[in-house]
Amino acid sequence: MTPLALGIFSLARGPPSPDHRACAPRAPGPPEPEPPPGSSPDSAARSMGAFGRTPWRLLLPLMLGVCGAREVVMPKGPLYRVAGTAISISCNVSNYEGPSQQDFEWFLYRPEAPESALGVISTRDSRFPYAIFGPRVASGDIQMQRLQGDAVVLRISRLQTQDAGVYECYTPSTDARYLGSYSGKVELRVLPDVLQVSAAPPGPRGRQGSSSPPRLVVPEGQELALGCVARTSTQEHTHLAVSFGRAVPEAPVGRATLQEVAGLRPDLAVEAGAPYAERLTAGELRLSKEGAERYRLVLGGAQPEDAGTYHCTAAEWIQDPDGSWAQIGEKRAVLAHVDVQTLASQLAVVVGPGEQRVGPGEPLELLCNVSGALPPPGPHAAYSVGWEMAPAGAPGPEHLVAQLDTEGIGSLGPGYEDRHISMEKVAPITYRLRLEAARPGDAGTYRCLARAYVRGPGARLREAARVRSRPLPVHVREEGVVLEAVAWLAGGTVYRGETASLFCNISVTGGPPGLRLATSWWVERLGEPGLVPPPPQLVGGMGRDGVAELGIRPGGGAVSVEQVGPRSHRLRLHELGPQDEGVYHCAPSAWIQHADYSWYQAGSARSEPITVYPYTLPLDTLFVPLLVGAGAALVTGITILSTVTCCFMKRLRKR
Repeated sequence: MTPLALGIFSLARGPPSPDHRACAPRAPGPPEPEPPPGSSPDSAARSMGAFGRTPWRLLLPLMLGVCGAREVVMPKGPLYRVAGTAISISCNVSNYEGPSQQDFEWFLYRPEAPESALGVISTRDSRFPYAIFGPRVASGDIQMQRLQGDAVVLRISRLQTQDAGVYECYTPSTDARYLGSYSGKVELRVLPDVLQVSAAPPGPRGRQGSSSPPRLVVPEGQELALGCVARTSTQEHTHLAVSFGRAVPEAPVGRATLQEVAGLRPDLAVEAGAPYAERLTAGELRLSKEGAERYRLVLGGAQPEDAGTYHCTAAEWIQDPDGSWAQIGEKRAVLAHVDVQTLASQLAVVVGPGEQRVGPGEPLELLCNVSGALPPPGPHAAYSVGWEMAPAGAPGPEHLVAQLDTEGIGSLGPGYEDRHISMEKVAPITYRLRLEAARPGDAGTYRCLARAYVRGPGARLREAARVRSRPLPVHVREEGVVLEAVAWLAGGTVYRGETASLFCNISVTGGPPGLRLATSWWVERLGEPGLVPPPPQLVGGMGRDGVAELGIRPGGGAVSVEQVGPRSHRLRLHELGPQDEGVYHCAPSAWIQHADYSWYQAGSARSEPITVYPYTLPLDTLFVPLLVGAGAALVTGITILSTVTCCFMKRLRKR
């Protein structure tokens, strides 16, 4: 057995070392081989552990299996990177003896001189780099970052073609004996920068200006289409990831100002930036690959916040031998400056024909012209037009008269449902409001309100603009109907259990033939002192068509209303009770029918209040003392009888 074999055999059978980083002591035998003349122990270790120029290289796997030995770990190679980009190569050592902070030295073996080691950078000697690397180390282009005591990373900010080769990470020995690996190697291949990115023609959507990069003007609600061409001629198997981004107008271009719109990953999956995720889900945002090199972004329903400078970014990725993906290149190109022409800046509303004066019952027509460079109604844009009115001399918000919605369906506002009113589109930009029979209550200030909508995610409409016209005064002559009402209680005095008859005589001045009257009776109950009195309560009435309308009587008894003369009405409260006490009044109203068969109230009045107090009958007044006297006599008799009975029982008990 050779001395070397005896030494290995002794290592296999010796007792375990107390230090996990050191081998067990060998049995006595021949001394270890001396390092070559003129070399240091570190260089001898490098020659044994790194270059394999001695038989020790062949026995290293067996020695590592026998006990824990120094081990240097680096990424698997070869690594491919592109000139001009950055690279980071990690190196760490384990199973060592000595201090926890180890030193590291990096060497480069170029393909044209694979046996010549060029010093790159060292942790223990600032003069270590060769002359070709010295300036780059001093400028920080090449640097070594210590992650921890036994791990570092070599970083090269901008790779050059001459940086290709085999990189060796060497750890000077701090062990008592030379055992294990003292260096690791990885090959780096530097590829030429062949990635290209450029803007493609914008397509049929949008108007392109004559500037470079082009300026596109897209109407709000329309589609924005942008194209990008990205190609690479790298011989290695790589993938391209293409994304579209937007920067606000006049903002500098950079990662901090560039907001991602959407990106196409190497597996052709589409991802959207946070503000555009909902639009991607709704199908409003689309990104596709057309052919081998062209990518197309379509953003439907353009919004004002979509304005800005759009860029296309292409990133080239390669898979390293350890299975991880590394970005080896990135290029960005400006596609276009996009301006969104908002609907609010184009929408204009003009009303006519001017101030209107009509008589009661006459038709009233108002015209509204909606103009501007607006897109036609369709899948991207829609419009609605309506009229609002503020009554004359009545402060408060305007209320809706009529409108045409985005589907062209007309509707009337509250209070106009039973009127003959039409709202229609009579020309491409003209809308007409027609009231067949104007009423004095129609007098006021009218405005035309136009709304523009664009379709958002999920085909829902989003209001993009709203414009009101100038006020248009409308005057309607009064009918001149004057009403007066006089009410009284028949007999002046009414008792409980009787029927109370209240009369209302109405006088009318003015008005056209065919005027009709309606009458209603109201009661106000007397509330507690200091409290808010309850509102008036309808007891009964008679409409303009002569049909009686019964309300709620306070006492809950029977009520009858009737017309006893041409302009005289009567209210009767049968079997009057205490709960019917209150203040009553009569409220007549005059109604006129127009040619369109609609009715409107031309006047109203209110009578003076009438107090109704149900008095108690005289017989009821005498009956009360009788009941009180009978009750008192009964109580006195019972008291005397109880006293006599008690005394008699006591005497009987004594006997």
